[in-house]
Amino acid sequence: MPADNALLAAGAGFVLCGAAAFTLGPLVMRRLPEPILEDGDTKIRYAELAGEGVATKAAYWCGATAAVAGGLLGWMLGTSAGLAAWLMLAVVGSVLGYIDARTKYLPSAITWPSYGLVGLALAIGALATGDWGSLLRAVIAGAVAYGLFELLFTVVRRGVGYGDVRLSGLLGMALGWLGWGEVIVGLYAGFFVGAVNGVVLMVAKGYSRKDMLPFGPFMLLGALIGVLAGQPLVRLYLG
Repeated sequence: MPADNALLAAGAGFVLCGAAAFTLGPLVMRRLPEPILEDGDTKIRYAELAGEGVATKAAYWCGATAAVAGGLLGWMLGTSAGLAAWLMLAVVGSVLGYIDARTKYLPSAITWPSYGLVGLALAIGALATGDWGSLLRAVIAGAVAYGLFELLFTVVRRGVGYGDVRLSGLLGMALGWLGWGEVIVGLYAGFFVGAVNGVVLMVAKGYSRKDMLPFGPFMLLGALIGVLAGQPLVRLYLG
């Protein structure tokens, strides 16, 4: 069911997120510091990834994905206290997803500041509504998600990079503001969608594990699924 003022929020999310990601995405990429690579590793430089000029492939891709995500988030959340944080995350996520898909890196120069931006937006939302319980849940969920991915990185490593660990806490915090159902579904959906994609690629194109796409885009898609379907799926599961 759409939230209160869903149409207004969806329109605002579509336009604002699309315009912000289209404009800021390539600009940020051109200014990102390059990571220190291990011996033998190579990657596309972030500045090259952004392209030249304003209307680049990166700009269109980031703008389109952010617009779609912003519109869906607006429709689901309406003009609620958590909307601003999620719209910021839609813009950040579109840029991170594009970078990770092309380079297999999630730059910490984007992820760490996003904690502050999203956290501040949630704190302002709690101050405006008095909903301190949601803010506390967001902090706890972010810490739990970060700890879970840290454990996976330490024990399993395969398929999870430390950029994914950093991203997990950010997504967990934003999902936690909405509820534990969204946290569970959002994190699980990332693994599920990523696994399905891996099976399809291995069967259809003969890809090996080394050829799989990076996990960041699937984490971001999973978080969006958590917002859209978290509560309905939890209610269905609980009967």
